[in-house]
Amino acid sequence: MTYSEIRAVALATLLSIAPEVEVDELRDDRTLRSQVDLDSMDWLNFLLGLHEKLKVEIPEADYAKLITLNDVVTYLQKKLGAA
Repeated sequence: MTYSEIRAVALATLLSIAPEVEVDELRDDRTLRSQVDLDSMDWLNFLLGLHEKLKVEIPEADYAKLITLNDVVTYLQKKLGAA
């Protein structure tokens, strides 16, 4: 999967948890949780949703690395062995 494809899956997953999010207004380089006002349970559901859709294990120890949308997509891209 390409970066853009993974990003699209991440955004679709995010919208399933927070349908009020305006994805066109999201900045890839800013803290994702603060941009969309996700609480810890929503954030966990987002990561679990990514796991389900992409079949990628995201260990709890890695959660702290996933701050921006770019962090999430790049992390998933490496896990998927994508280009």
